[in-house]
Amino acid sequence: MAVELPRPRTIAADSVPALRWGIVGTGIADRFVSAMHLHTTQRAVAVAARDLDKTNAFARTHGIGLVYQSPSELFADPGIDAVYVSTPHPQHHRLTLEAIAAGKHVLVEKPIAMSATEAQEITDAGRRAGVLVMEAMWTRYLPQSDIMRQLLADGALGEIHLVHANFGFVAAYDPGSRMWSKELGGGALLDAGVYPISFASSVLGTPTSIAASGTLASTGVDATAGLLLGHGNGAVASVSTSMVTSMPVTATIMGSLGRLDIRSPFLGPSGVVLHAGSFGAEESTSWNDDRFSAIHEGMADEIVAFASYVGESHTESPIHRHAELITIMATIDEARRQIGAAS
Repeated sequence: MAVELPRPRTIAADSVPALRWGIVGTGIADRFVSAMHLHTTQRAVAVAARDLDKTNAFARTHGIGLVYQSPSELFADPGIDAVYVSTPHPQHHRLTLEAIAAGKHVLVEKPIAMSATEAQEITDAGRRAGVLVMEAMWTRYLPQSDIMRQLLADGALGEIHLVHANFGFVAAYDPGSRMWSKELGGGALLDAGVYPISFASSVLGTPTSIAASGTLASTGVDATAGLLLGHGNGAVASVSTSMVTSMPVTATIMGSLGRLDIRSPFLGPSGVVLHAGSFGAEESTSWNDDRFSAIHEGMADEIVAFASYVGESHTESPIHRHAELITIMATIDEARRQIGAAS
């Protein structure tokens, strides 16, 4: 019998509430708002960032009518339903708590915070306020991730024994930049490593053991990291990240009945290959995501999912719950501790 893949279950962009978004920070937000306006009914109506000239230019580029001089002014605007926080990591905790206190739903760029403690405080505040708080881990909301979840739920791969994922690149060394500065939340684990760690968590759950090794930059942040994550059922996840190494950016789930490869780059819209059977007698089938001309247009999927959850009165993502957000940050905390990364 031919190997078959389930069809991805997607949310139609025009089936969700059309929210009015406020944007805080203008870095990755450029790609985020572009994806929003190209592929969804959601609209960015206001923006606030540190550099007023850049903020005004950002607003002109994306047709945003309101420019605020501070996030506090943006949060106070009753015409804004949801806020996207895309500042450097160390500011996520303070800004998200302030947005929650103003009654806004909040989508926070990854990582949601600098530590598990901060993540707990954010999610607790969102739950008390009755607003949706979600980490912008866009990988979770891609169609390929839904295919993966269906295969795991159906037991198509059998008993899962091993998960492997990696995300690394070569970043020019600049001790004052966001990537390399301790004060700006630099380091491979927080910037890139959160992707493979989150992927492993989505398959195997919370690890029962963490063994990490890596190297430090002269600024004290982690330049490389490799983690071996053990689980009570004997399954193991091997994840790696780097700011000085070019990696294939792939992910694989290996089980007793077959394996699933997530094409590169696994963190964005790419595709999957299902291999059923054992070596020498494999059957394979694939699915490719060819919807977009640029990878970051795939952010539209998380934007639509977020609006859908707001419409359903959720305070957390049903497929990326607050408890898991906290355990993922705890894994990063422990890996940074073992490597000796500055905090």
